Amino acid sequence: MKKRNAFFSNFAQPLASRMRPQTLDEIIGQEHLLGEGKILRTMIEEDVIPSMIFWGPPGVGKTTLAHVIARQTDSTFINFSAVTSGIKEIKEVMKQAEDATLFDKKTIVFVDEIHRFNKAQQDAFLPFVEKGSIILIGATTENPSFEINGALLSRCKVFVLKQLTAENIVTLLKRTIEDKRAFNGEKIFIDDKDLYFIASFCDGDARNALSTLEMAVINGNMTDDGITVNTDIIEQVTSQKSLLYDKDGEEHYNLISALHKSMRNSDPDAAVYWLARMLEAGEDPLYVARRVIRFASEDVGLADPRAMELAVAAYTACHYLGMPECSVHLTQAVVYMSCAPKSNSLYVAYETAKKDAVRMLNEPVPLVIRNAVTKLMKDEGYGEGYQYAHDTEEKLTNMQCLPDSLLGREYYKPTRQGLETRFKDRLDQIRDWKKKHS
Repeated sequence: MKKRNAFFSNFAQPLASRMRPQTLDEIIGQEHLLGEGKILRTMIEEDVIPSMIFWGPPGVGKTTLAHVIARQTDSTFINFSAVTSGIKEIKEVMKQAEDATLFDKKTIVFVDEIHRFNKAQQDAFLPFVEKGSIILIGATTENPSFEINGALLSRCKVFVLKQLTAENIVTLLKRTIEDKRAFNGEKIFIDDKDLYFIASFCDGDARNALSTLEMAVINGNMTDDGITVNTDIIEQVTSQKSLLYDKDGEEHYNLISALHKSMRNSDPDAAVYWLARMLEAGEDPLYVARRVIRFASEDVGLADPRAMELAVAAYTACHYLGMPECSVHLTQAVVYMSCAPKSNSLYVAYETAKKDAVRMLNEPVPLVIRNAVTKLMKDEGYGEGYQYAHDTEEKLTNMQCLPDSLLGREYYKPTRQGLETRFKDRLDQIRDWKKKHS
């Protein structure tokens, strides 16, 4: 115990602070902004930084990125809290920044939780941003369009930072346990499955993941060879049971298959159970939501056109809320899909058409439905004989739209399930009319 106390008492800062990236290359995630050739990376490397707003969920690196920018552009960095600072403090900091410009020194003022500033406080930055006395970098978890006044927002470039994936977090954790800054070079033994569990538990929040790892290591089994962290310790520090689940393995596909087939079999109880198994094991709720959207068209389709609307709404809720709040939205979607009338006619239609499309890739588009963009095309007969359906009383024409080799082919064959009955009756009328007027 003395060894443990002596070892961990050496760390004055939390692990997240000890492991704060120092360069752009050390930042995990945000490749859409910081990848080679991307706009933000280019501006940083060329030292042409505008005032900007970083918008993204907690723990994705907004503060870290601001620190790296200040370091890479050799700027004075002032960390400003929207919670504890008022207009008086703003003016004092602005005076320091203006004085620094006399020595050709740039000042980056980083404002965490800038959405907490009221309008008067935000307006206090305006003249200094306009004059270029400071480079303002604001960080917010809220939509800037609603939380930041228009005058200030119009003078800042908004960059959206994305939530870190489980793979991003695992990469960060692996890098951490191998970095001497983390635990003074002490060997840390931890299985990949436990790293994935931490990543799932922390839901894209890197700071939370590092704090969880640090707590697990502090409570690990210390020997002369190093510190071993096992699943039992992970479960204790997260207060969650690590369920059998491998996001890239067989169990992942078994469970999503069970969910899909339970909904298809109109069994909401089984569907909710498999949903809970996935979510409580740490599955990304957006992955489940995407599969439900697919199900809405593949297995429900036009038997209930509202199914896709509800599935997309559930995905949006998952995007905004994340776990655990969004579990009830996914439950609503899954139960709806289970109870909805079923039709796979859209799926069958596309798969059948796909076979013909792949087998007959070079079939020419009938001249009558080609677009005559140029005079030459018109002279070649493009669009000749085209019939505008809206000009007819029935809003129908006998114009041929399929290639000659596929004439008469029927891909969409509606069922009499739910609202698809209406589509079947209407399509039968259309096809009867066309046969009579062919």
